[in-house]
Amino acid sequence: MPLPIINSVASWILKKRIHQIELFIKYPNEVQEELLMNLVRSAENTVVGKSYDFESIRSYQHFSERLPVATYEDLEPMIEQTRKGGQNIFWNTPIKWFAKSSGTTNAKSKFIPVSGEALENCHYKAAKDLLCLYLNNNEDSQLFTGKSLRLGGSKQLYEDNNTFFGDLSAILIENMPMWAEFSSTPSNRVSLMSDWEIKLKAIVDETRMENVTSFAGVPSWMLVLLNKMLEETGRDNLSEIWPNAEVYFHGGVSFDPYREQYKKIIPKADFQYYEIYNASEGFFAIQDLNYSNDLLLMLDYGIFYEFIPMDTYGTPAQKIIRLSEVEKDKNYAIIITTNSGLWRYQIGDTVRFTSLNPYRIRVTGRTKHHINVFGEELIIENSDNAIAKACQATRTEVIDYTVAPVFMQGREKGAHEWVIEFRQQPDDMALFSKVLDETLQSLNSDYEAKRFNNMTLKEPVVNVARENLFYDWLKHQDKLGGQHKIPRLSNERHYIEQLMQLQA
Repeated sequence: MPLPIINSVASWILKKRIHQIELFIKYPNEVQEELLMNLVRSAENTVVGKSYDFESIRSYQHFSERLPVATYEDLEPMIEQTRKGGQNIFWNTPIKWFAKSSGTTNAKSKFIPVSGEALENCHYKAAKDLLCLYLNNNEDSQLFTGKSLRLGGSKQLYEDNNTFFGDLSAILIENMPMWAEFSSTPSNRVSLMSDWEIKLKAIVDETRMENVTSFAGVPSWMLVLLNKMLEETGRDNLSEIWPNAEVYFHGGVSFDPYREQYKKIIPKADFQYYEIYNASEGFFAIQDLNYSNDLLLMLDYGIFYEFIPMDTYGTPAQKIIRLSEVEKDKNYAIIITTNSGLWRYQIGDTVRFTSLNPYRIRVTGRTKHHINVFGEELIIENSDNAIAKACQATRTEVIDYTVAPVFMQGREKGAHEWVIEFRQQPDDMALFSKVLDETLQSLNSDYEAKRFNNMTLKEPVVNVARENLFYDWLKHQDKLGGQHKIPRLSNERHYIEQLMQLQA
């Protein structure tokens, strides 16, 4: 079948989903309530279901009063029991896949259960919806005349007691439907290579002659790959290699610090950037409009959402609310209940609602990744925006950064210490630091109050990282690859001290 016809047929099939998306947009709270009851009914006869008498749960109120909010540590004994072959513990269908994730804060690995329902009705459904929404907004797209260059953090899957664990991307590739494999590059063999540096070269060799029409992956690692491609081919920009590339689907970290670098290597005025929000625990939100940073919360993926307002998070006054109670422009920690048997699970992410009709969000950071040593409540959204503004003012680019507190000593005031790796160091570092500091004050009134007359916080301390410092740190931690991220903000100095040792 000719490629233009394949493109037309694929577009038509995918866009049939639009009316279902419109349904949960129109009736969001009803869809979520029905979904919750379906999850409860499915798990009535599991160990968890019997422990909390799921059979008698008939409303959200029953559910919220009966089940406690859980962390991974709370669920770990049951997860380990399932990894050793036990079943029907927290979900009613067999769980044999576990996404291994250490995140950016815990050295100890987490094993997130991934059910067959989650694979089919969450992760793969989201992949199709991402294409559906993009195609619905771009009628002239030729996406399926070529392939998507995907970049995951895949390592091979490992078997243990007839269960399997590995990076989520490895699990998705292992179970990938034929339509997705046909339209993707590189091959599964290359995608599953465990040595990042060998894999990088193999991806370049395998994809350079393909007709790539889209990219998909974490911005920081994708940038490494694309710059490697330019270096290996001797080309000035990616349009010379892949003239039909039209969109980059990205997620995992904020795109703001990388936006200008992508514009330089993809100099197409009509090139699109579409953001997603997914994790080992599930796929949560998708950008549904062209040229927008807002993400549509997807409400029919087998995930029920609850939220903790961050102004009460971790205090005796902490409260948990459902979707119908959220407010615009407030910061919330997310609680999820899923079709993999995660019941009222705290994933550690924070979001802010930018719209309530429909429900659209922006990811603002992590509950553990903020700085509040001095009452400044600095979040990743603040630091990413400040970095972007300072780069714009000094015409420079940042590769990576991290921030930690400088603790008060005697009469010495506190401060924030930054380690920033530049692609090109600013000519005027004093101006960069000034814009960084002033932007943070304009974005965050708590930070502004602590900075007033150097009352609590002095001006930020900015260290210029040597070339490849963050890459070397990740390599030293055995965390090279597409799913590992630099910890942006921390309340302690563990990461920054390690980096400064490597800096020497």
